[in-house]
Amino acid sequence: MYWGDKMFKLSKKLETLPPYLFVEIDKAKRKARSEGRDIIDLGIGDPDQPTPKYIIEALYQAAQDPGNHRYALDQGMPALRRAIEGWYNRRFGINLDPDREILPLIGSKEGIAHFPLAFLNQGDYSLVPDPCYPPYKGGTILAGGKPYLMPLLAGNGFLPDLKKIPLSIRKKAKIIYINYPNNPTGATCDKRFFSEVIEFARKNKLIVISDLAYSEMTYDGYCAPSMLEAEGARDIVIEFHSLSKTYNMTGWRIGWACGSEKLVQALAKVKSNIDSGIFSAIQLAGIAALEGPDEEIRKMCDLYQDRRNCLIKGLNALGWQVPFPKATFYVWIKVPGKTDSIKFAARLLEKANLVVTPGVGFGPAGEGFIRMALTVPVKRIEEALERLKKIS
Repeated sequence: MYWGDKMFKLSKKLETLPPYLFVEIDKAKRKARSEGRDIIDLGIGDPDQPTPKYIIEALYQAAQDPGNHRYALDQGMPALRRAIEGWYNRRFGINLDPDREILPLIGSKEGIAHFPLAFLNQGDYSLVPDPCYPPYKGGTILAGGKPYLMPLLAGNGFLPDLKKIPLSIRKKAKIIYINYPNNPTGATCDKRFFSEVIEFARKNKLIVISDLAYSEMTYDGYCAPSMLEAEGARDIVIEFHSLSKTYNMTGWRIGWACGSEKLVQALAKVKSNIDSGIFSAIQLAGIAALEGPDEEIRKMCDLYQDRRNCLIKGLNALGWQVPFPKATFYVWIKVPGKTDSIKFAARLLEKANLVVTPGVGFGPAGEGFIRMALTVPVKRIEEALERLKKIS
């Protein structure tokens, strides 16, 4: 029996979601390449370097074992949780309970998107940075909540001004998202800001989601802190991390959540009803990554720092006045002139065969900016700069 359009009508939650930014960019990129054009892709933040060989070897060996071909444990291998605990302790001096305060994830994105299902009821608010990584808003909406946008403005170092959030919104909010080092702006913060967030969250009875995916991608001597280092954080903070950018493992889909036992276990309950865990061989490769040498991370940072320097020096030579970010592999650039970000990105694709991300795709406060990712070699960055010279 056929019910007509009613049968295929999307849910109100799904209709509320904006188009996923990177899907739209990928469509435009594929079309341009199908026309035979030489595209330089500075859009999506996907590392161009391979996963380190020792991690690949660990996966290969683990994949040979039939015992790893079965369903994985929902809460991850105990050995992986211990490896995460060891890494956090070495990196931040934080002691976590691997059995209750750590939860491996199929990439941190799925955990961030699923977490609101554990706590938001219909009409509850999440306090979401603007601009932001899209799953903050998407996860809130799919859980029945409402995102309240906190503008990240250059004049405030791209930090949210917590004092400007209306009391009426704070009373309805349950979650606040914090992401430093920040995607898309590349902004950083210090421990003092994290302490301010903890104080604000305690006062307003909020859960804090800290997205720390870019903590290891830092330059010029900067070392990113964890929010869990702040006093009182362990009661109200769940922190998300990932092997994607740190070890060039975006396609492997492995990350974790850690922090407050109550928050971690609530997410575990959601996940037990949604997925069956990470492929065990990938978990074993994750252990190899976390317990491996730090040399690969240092090499990665040196590589991206060279690319950052090349791109920003070239842009500034064109008169663009772009600051040097101390973290992430993104450069957040004010659009020259008065063109909006979508039109400017379209012009770069049409006239210079360059793919960049329009800032408005990350939220209304991103208008007037574009994001470039440092995911191509220096020679291609130099070529991109030459193309920009010709259309400036």
